[in-house]
Amino acid sequence: MSGERIQFHVTNDPSFMENGYVVYMRDGGACWIVDPGLPPQADDILAFVGDHKLRPTAIVLTHAHADHIAGLDDVLAGTGDLPIYLAREEWPMLTDAVRNLSASLGMPVTSKTASDVRDLAVGMTMELESTRWLVGDVSGHSPGGRSLYCAEQSVVIVGDALFAGSVGRVDFPHSHGPTLMANIKKTLLTLPDETRVLAGHGPETTIGSERTTNPFILHGL
Repeated sequence: MSGERIQFHVTNDPSFMENGYVVYMRDGGACWIVDPGLPPQADDILAFVGDHKLRPTAIVLTHAHADHIAGLDDVLAGTGDLPIYLAREEWPMLTDAVRNLSASLGMPVTSKTASDVRDLAVGMTMELESTRWLVGDVSGHSPGGRSLYCAEQSVVIVGDALFAGSVGRVDFPHSHGPTLMANIKKTLLTLPDETRVLAGHGPETTIGSERTTNPFILHGL
C-alpha cells in the first residue's frame, strides 16, 4: 500500500455532540460519509465534500439511533442515491421513531428517501480506495452496532460502543450491557494498543489508553 494516510473530517451537532465523519484519502478522491446527524451536520458535510471535490461512494451507519441518522435524507438530497450500509438488525430503525429513540424526545426522526440499504455484516470487508476495513460486532448499546477497523492505517471507527473514558449507554429498551462489554473485549480490546479510536461522541482516543484507564473496562458496568 502507498504511504498515504487516511483523513477524517469531523462535524459535530450542537444538540447531542454527535460526531459525523467524512473519511477520505485525498482531495478529489472517493469518500465515505459516516453517521450524518442533526443540523447543521449535513450542510457542513456537503460543503466539505464540495470544497475538496470528493466523490461520496457510500453512507456508513455504525448504528441507527436518531442522532446518527438525522442528516441522512439531507445528505442523500445533496449527493444522489448512495448505498447505505447498516446492520440488517437496525433497518427498521430508519423509519420508526420509537425504535430509533427520537419519539421519546418529542422530535421524531425518520428517513423518507433511503432506498439502497445494504447489510453491514460482521466479518465483511469494505474498501475505500487503497484501504480495507473489517466490520466488527460492537452491538449492545444498540442491537446491530458495528465497528470498522483498518489495520494498515491503525484506526477503528466504533460508533457509540466505546468512548474516551466511557462506553455506550445500556439503559435503552434494546440495549444489553453484558453483550456490549463482551463485544468491546472481543472486537476492540484485541486490537493493537496504538489503534486510533474514532467514537460517535467525544474526542479521539486509543485502544491502549482505554485498556488501561477506562473505568468501565477496568471495573465493569
